Amino acid sequence: MTFEGIDGSGKSTQARLLAEALAADGRDVVATREPGGTEAGERIRELILSGPEIAPWTEAALFAAARAQLVEEVIAPGLARGADVICDRYLDSSLAYQGIARGLGVERVLELNVHAIRGFLPDRTFLLLIDPEESARRLGEPSDRIEREDDAFRARVAEAYRELAATFPQRIVAIDGTRPPREIAEEILEGVRQHS
Repeated sequence: MTFEGIDGSGKSTQARLLAEALAADGRDVVATREPGGTEAGERIRELILSGPEIAPWTEAALFAAARAQLVEEVIAPGLARGADVICDRYLDSSLAYQGIARGLGVERVLELNVHAIRGFLPDRTFLLLIDPEESARRLGEPSDRIEREDDAFRARVAEAYRELAATFPQRIVAIDGTRPPREIAEEILEGVRQHS
């Protein structure tokens, strides 16, 4: 299961709450994030978010590299032992941010990632929707290179996620991210329990 949304949408909070709830049910849970989740991934994260300005294809390739390592070290082993794997961001982030918002093309970014993910697609993706103005308000002072992007970029990412939700309605569950976090968490947990 993956969690997606523009910065400040509450996806990290919801990923954490779901992991805690499933663990409390006695389930084996692996919670991770992108980019990161491995030593190599965390180093790549630092480069992407705090490093120098980089070209869009460089950014896309770095995300794919971190994702490949995460699949190898965390996702594949977790699924092999029957764990519930919960990831804060995954492939859809690259499709939204680099494929659509940076204009590289969804198909081209997907092609870049096909080998990196080795066929490990999410069974369910929870997309937390908030508008770009709410994102800016929640973030306050931007803390990394991507959060410092302008309002127009944030708006393109928000629209990109809506496009992805419309394209993959069988997998992506769009959720109003402006509701109280506990209310959202209960809805997500109920949905997960029904489908497992």
